[in-house]
Amino acid sequence: MKRKTLTGIIAMISFATLAVPVWLAAQNSPQESSQVRYRVINLGTIGGTASSGNGINNLGWVTGVSNQTGDQTQEATLWAYGLKVPLGTLGGPNSGVLFPSKANNGEIAGVSETAKIDPYGEDWSCSAFFPTVTGHTCVGFVWRFGMMVPLPTLGGDNGFAAGINDRGQVVGWAENTVQDPTCHGRNQVLQFEAVVWGPNGKIQQQLSPLPSDPDGAAVAINDNGQVVGISGICDQAVGRFSAKHAVVWQNGTVTDLGNLGGGSWNTPDAINQEGQIVGFSDLPGDSDGNPNFHAVFWPKTGGPQCNGHCIDLGTLSGDSLSESTGINNKNQIVGVSIGAGSPFGSRAFLWENGKMLDLNTLVVPGTTLQLVVGGDINDRGEITGAAIDPNSTECGAATAGCAFLAIPVVQAQQ
Repeated sequence: MKRKTLTGIIAMISFATLAVPVWLAAQNSPQESSQVRYRVINLGTIGGTASSGNGINNLGWVTGVSNQTGDQTQEATLWAYGLKVPLGTLGGPNSGVLFPSKANNGEIAGVSETAKIDPYGEDWSCSAFFPTVTGHTCVGFVWRFGMMVPLPTLGGDNGFAAGINDRGQVVGWAENTVQDPTCHGRNQVLQFEAVVWGPNGKIQQQLSPLPSDPDGAAVAINDNGQVVGISGICDQAVGRFSAKHAVVWQNGTVTDLGNLGGGSWNTPDAINQEGQIVGFSDLPGDSDGNPNFHAVFWPKTGGPQCNGHCIDLGTLSGDSLSESTGINNKNQIVGVSIGAGSPFGSRAFLWENGKMLDLNTLVVPGTTLQLVVGGDINDRGEITGAAIDPNSTECGAATAGCAFLAIPVVQAQQ
């Protein structure tokens, strides 16, 4: 396990954690969208040419991934107080914070490869997010004050931590020892189930999938203990038929959230403190080789089907696909709209007051960055994601872009 020195951060955590709730309570009501513009900062990388902001908490900490020098490996990264902090790995080549890590208590959840080679040759879920398939096992971690601590599995070789709340509970999924016949060839062999790890790092609860499904995964948890995730068959342990159903667990009971009509790729990405959920869902006529997903908003939990319980957010003009990736407690949603509407293939969006807006149209003039993916939004309205700078070799159009921080500023109405 690598360990990193956090110059300047440790001393500021206690003050920031105490100050933010007071700061938020003093804020005025949200400004109308016509008054708000965003000042955008390129957060850069830790040595490679690409990075991505996947989460932002109410302290303004941005978490995600950054390629290392040479771009063959990547590392979980924290951007805070003007610093870029690589979080290390658990002995393997790659690590990452791949879903919004929202805790405000100094803890971060993510995944890391280990030094061990997978005995079954599985690709496992992590391989879909890392630059190359290395054959190493991958497990979830909690990062606390400079130390990356591995999280146990259900007896299998691999695990994946996705979300964390302020109570120190972490959610994700982990392999057990059952060789699941619904798995898809060498991509996956062992069964996996949704789990909650407690503040002590031990498995607190295994969450059962829907009765019709053998496998499940959890991706986000709020401070009330509501958990969202997927239920399906083993398949390839990444989306597709593993994500046949979008679900919510409340008090350990699983409920189908419903979908937009597709038979696979129905996935929540985030949940706020009010229990409102965002993600994406396939439309009717989907197939493995023909994805047709749209961003979806579940404003209510517990509905038996999507009718009356979810909203298709659509896409930006000229695009065909979309995904909502983050939501705050003010019902602001961010995500990505994909298609021909942008010369870069995708655009970050902000959804508020019933409208999907191209985030690039809300940026204060003067930046060359093109915001291509919205990753997450905090309660201060600060947004992170990935941006391309067509004038730069780092974060240029030939790469996956770089992490950005968009800070709302209020301008006088014309």
